[in-house]
Amino acid sequence: MIKKKTETIKSLATHSKDVGSAEVQVGLLTDKITKLADHFKRFKKDKHSTVGLTRSVNRRKKLLAYLKKKNPDSYKKVIKQLNLRK
Repeated sequence: MIKKKTETIKSLATHSKDVGSAEVQVGLLTDKITKLADHFKRFKKDKHSTVGLTRSVNRRKKLLAYLKKKNPDSYKKVIKQLNLRK
């Protein structure tokens, strides 16, 4: 899990010490969302965790909208690298 986070941060960071930019936050939220999606495949009746999933999806959506507005080139890079849109 920790290796996955550091790989995501390194691949999306805008500079060497970047850990909190919108790009990195979107990547970390995407990791969390995929982890929760796998969790729901095994535990279908876990309704309390769906709240966390919904919050994560909405936060990622807002960050992507911000990124699209402020830095379209970075938005395209993140979308392509994380394979979010088809």
